[in-house]
Amino acid sequence: MRDVQWAQEYASRSREIMIGLLKDAVAKHWGARGRGVRFDMPVNCHHNYVSIERIDGEDMVVTRKGAISTRDGDLALIPGSMGVGSYIVRGLANPDSFYSASHGAGRRMSRNAARKTFTVGDLARQTEGIETRKDEGVLDEIPSAYKDLHAVMKYQSDLVEPVAHLQTVLCVKG
Repeated sequence: MRDVQWAQEYASRSREIMIGLLKDAVAKHWGARGRGVRFDMPVNCHHNYVSIERIDGEDMVVTRKGAISTRDGDLALIPGSMGVGSYIVRGLANPDSFYSASHGAGRRMSRNAARKTFTVGDLARQTEGIETRKDEGVLDEIPSAYKDLHAVMKYQSDLVEPVAHLQTVLCVKG
């Protein structure tokens, strides 16, 4: 547990640094154009991690693989595919789910099946209007390889409350 916690702390600090660099770049870009930028509270959540949490009055080791914490009304991000956007959500702290919700829409098909089923032309059509790579190297990320994010959100309405739906404008992959 000590080693896992060290690695997770390292990842957390790395995310903080990346968020800071992004904020600086955005502020500089828009500031040079005479526009001010205001940043609200960042949504900084992680998935695929281990933590010790108190559940039903007992300390337990909780592993979240592809899941997020929904405790204390924290804000989190639930991504869909590169074509459908993501949701910012507020956790509802449902104890029946061990205070967890899905981290994303989830795959509908494997990466290999997606590569065999779709073409680069399909990828270009499904990501039209989105600035992203549209080549064989990211074909396995085609939106049709993922479940319907909006349906997934309905299925976990007792776990999270949608705060905002973010539409994809830019997707950086690979």
